[in-house]
Amino acid sequence: MGKASGFTRRDFMESAAAMGALSLLPLGGCATASRSAERAPAQDEVVIRNAFVMTMDPARGDLADADVHVRDGQIVAVGRALPASGATAIDGRGMIVLPGLIETHWHMWNSLMRSMSADEAKYGYFPTARSLGIAYTAQDMYQGTRLAAAEAIHSGITFVHDWCHNIRSPEYAEQDLRALREAGIRARFSYGQAQGQSNDEPLNAADIERLQKNWRDYSNGGLISLGLAWRGVSTGGTGTVSAAAYSRDFNEARRLGIPISVHVNTSKANAGTILRLAKEGFLVRDMQLIHSTLVMPEELRLLAESGASVSVSPYTEMRIGFGLPPTGEFLSARIPLGLSVDTTALSGNADMFAIMKAIQNVENGRANNEFKITARRVLELATIEGARSMGVDKQVGSLVPGKRADLIMLNTREVNLGVFTDPAHMIVEAAQPANVDTVMVDGRVLKRHGKLTALDTARMMDEAQDALQSLRKRANWW
Repeated sequence: MGKASGFTRRDFMESAAAMGALSLLPLGGCATASRSAERAPAQDEVVIRNAFVMTMDPARGDLADADVHVRDGQIVAVGRALPASGATAIDGRGMIVLPGLIETHWHMWNSLMRSMSADEAKYGYFPTARSLGIAYTAQDMYQGTRLAAAEAIHSGITFVHDWCHNIRSPEYAEQDLRALREAGIRARFSYGQAQGQSNDEPLNAADIERLQKNWRDYSNGGLISLGLAWRGVSTGGTGTVSAAAYSRDFNEARRLGIPISVHVNTSKANAGTILRLAKEGFLVRDMQLIHSTLVMPEELRLLAESGASVSVSPYTEMRIGFGLPPTGEFLSARIPLGLSVDTTALSGNADMFAIMKAIQNVENGRANNEFKITARRVLELATIEGARSMGVDKQVGSLVPGKRADLIMLNTREVNLGVFTDPAHMIVEAAQPANVDTVMVDGRVLKRHGKLTALDTARMMDEAQDALQSLRKRANWW
């Protein structure tokens, strides 16, 4: 960067580093960092009383002044004046209760790079992720993913798709999974390549198989599932992948029976990739396609016929120049669709409420039609439809007896949500992460009265800041 303002990029980074170092010093002297695992909350029996309940189930609809009864991590009943003797009562007055939000594609490991995609090509997202990713340690994976999981819970997201494309050794996968377990969030962990890995080199199939064989040790009681973060025929950062490598990766995932996710159709350089995948026999039912901002009518038909799903991330797609998400086209073709954070290196934060708002506004703007997509439909994409796109709709995504108790409570008494009008519009157009009073995952309360319960936020932030400063020094990234 130039010095027209008298303040260079290096000046800025050095100032930020100094501020970060100051923030690490406790009042009593040198900083110390405990690495002990957090204690998971218990699966208590609770009943939420007298809330406005949005079940996101078409047969049940919305219920005013209603209750939700939870026991052993499962929803027991939803209705008014429920009998629940012995259950701990939570006052739901002034609250909207709805299913936890579903996130469908997030490079959680690089949350240490928040807002570091800069304003010139050499400091854009792909070179930043590659240069810093190469310098990552396994502990950095833990710190980045734990920070992302904490932000997810804070923001009302109860399911994440951890698209982990910097696994440099088995320990990197272990530490990323450790962060998900300690946070207590529900997730799919998709195993990907290392940053800087040769496009002729296949993924570590032996390590993926090792994890699957011992998955009970990693799944946190079934909260976490395993998938493949497939490079496909090309990657945005490093270009064409060899046919031998991408075929082997795909076939290994098929052999192990794990779902596959891949980035496609993001620029003119890789437009038509969906057609190519279909012709080569790689477009399968449990596949998730990410972004797909440049999609042709024939590709929409092939997607619909295959049963594959799509994940869109409006803020990062616009920020990096991929274009606008063609949400309406996907929905018209009845293609399962979910919403994505993608990376906070580009988006800055993991605000699913803002993502919902962007989806509605972008789609209505593209159509020159105020009514093209409704707030209720967008909220479905962030809950039950997002769950369906990830294959977890039998467990979560709506508040139905028998499903797992993943839910959130929004405080409508905050100034940005009062007064109470249409709840779907309030959530999509007005709500913010700060309005999330309570978060429950599998019956465990992970946020209550606006505070995280399973993670020590102050210690986590100190450790993440420390990790980032060390990472910058190792990468010489100033």
